[in-house]
Amino acid sequence: MNYHQLTEEERYQIYILMKAEHNQNAIAALLRRSPSTISRELKRNRGLRGYRPAQAQRLSNIRRTTVHKAIKVTDEVRSWIEKLLRQELSPQQVADYLLRHKQASLHHKTIYQIVYSDKAEGGDLYKHLRVLSKPYRKRYGHYDRRGQIINR
Repeated sequence: MNYHQLTEEERYQIYILMKAEHNQNAIAALLRRSPSTISRELKRNRGLRGYRPAQAQRLSNIRRTTVHKAIKVTDEVRSWIEKLLRQELSPQQVADYLLRHKQASLHHKTIYQIVYSDKAEGGDLYKHLRVLSKPYRKRYGHYDRRGQIINR
């Protein structure tokens, strides 16, 4: 099933049908949408004066264009990570140090991603890891050997 966002015309239809006192299930059936879609639309875009289609479209456009991803790894944090790794600290110790002393909350896997991206760019940061990574071994489906008679 493909998902399509509500259009401005559909928002006006929802408004008109709400004014005509249709319930959410009836509106969903008329617009060939899921009842949960209508319910979510009315809940997310209701203002002080109730549901307004123009306001709903404006809020939807704002949500669509706003990037919510916080950037934790700034240039300063990256330089601290490199400095601490070169002192032979593990990524877990680096994460704990940054949390305790620099108020930067990072997961140790994020630090590994930084190390591996540095390696891909030709850097030598990976050489300061305590355990050099083993090559990835692709595991195919395995067969259960239990309960089988040998040389059957």
